[in-house]
Amino acid sequence: MRKTALITGSCGLIGSESARFFAKKGFEVIGIDNNMRKNFFGDEASVEWSKESLLEEVEGYKHYDLDIRDNENVRKLFQENRFDLIIHTAAQPSHDWAAKDPYTDFSVNAQGTLNLLENFRKFSSGAVFIFTSTNKVYGDRPNSLSFIEEDTRYELPKGGRYYSGIDETMSIDNCLHSLFGVSKASADLLVQEYGRYFGLKTACFRGGCLTGPAHSGTELHGFLSYLVRCCIRGQKYTIYGYKGKQVRDNIHSFDLVNAFYHFYKSPGSGEVYNIGGSRYSNVSILEAIDITERVCGKKLNYEYVDKPRIGDHIWWISDISKFRSHYPAWRLTYSIERIIEEIYQEQLKHKSRFT
Repeated sequence: MRKTALITGSCGLIGSESARFFAKKGFEVIGIDNNMRKNFFGDEASVEWSKESLLEEVEGYKHYDLDIRDNENVRKLFQENRFDLIIHTAAQPSHDWAAKDPYTDFSVNAQGTLNLLENFRKFSSGAVFIFTSTNKVYGDRPNSLSFIEEDTRYELPKGGRYYSGIDETMSIDNCLHSLFGVSKASADLLVQEYGRYFGLKTACFRGGCLTGPAHSGTELHGFLSYLVRCCIRGQKYTIYGYKGKQVRDNIHSFDLVNAFYHFYKSPGSGEVYNIGGSRYSNVSILEAIDITERVCGKKLNYEYVDKPRIGDHIWWISDISKFRSHYPAWRLTYSIERIIEEIYQEQLKHKSRFT
């Protein structure tokens, strides 16, 4: 009998990668996505193209234009199906947007997650529940570290406590999170608690920058995808604060979903993993601009605003050693250069979609 996977946010970057990945593994895939990304960020962020692609290319894919805040219909979906795997990627993903509409942000990120968890507990308690959390649950605590300013980036001293990356022991308390960080932290804690209190198989993957060619990037969300798009079409890109030397690790959607698969095969309860490109794949904004210009063969039109976004990290590299210790067969396969090249090629191939 085929196993069944439920994927929320199935038309987004991680959701669509998950749908394709697990369909290839023989799963029947049911996707939930009502294209709220278009509501959040406008037409350029619409994932309708991704929905059409999944329906055409993924055999047996079933789609529901369902809002995860609609508990009555979420419950109905769970009553009609027995799920073996639930991958929850649906979210309001932007700091800035959350401040404009805190009610919607919290209802999607926190209440929507609670709806899924409770129906998971009642109707598919034997399933594995995987949540795409975020490094923003740590708020601006990482900014309290002692950084060294280099020519193109901020760095930590070699051999220091967090040089290899920030691990899961960093406190999430007594710091500025942004309202987005708060709503995601609420969901993160709920997922942990349903694992520990009820003994269910759950995991929170606290990602750095999640990226890949299927990203419908915008200025407010989707760093590398948006950067490449601006370079291709000559649109002005804005750097906000920290001299453009702020550092992000970037993990390709395939590498992240492959990590989900490893957890699914040998799950724990209430697990938390920091996950990202680590020291293998990280870049500052200035460095990303340089790579993008080389890949695109043209200069980026950009400006600098000497005011960082509220709660923005100066430096984030994930320490992935905990996940690697639990799943030693898993490996990162995409470098930052390979990621940018792939995004560029995809945007060229589907220029009308991205421009």
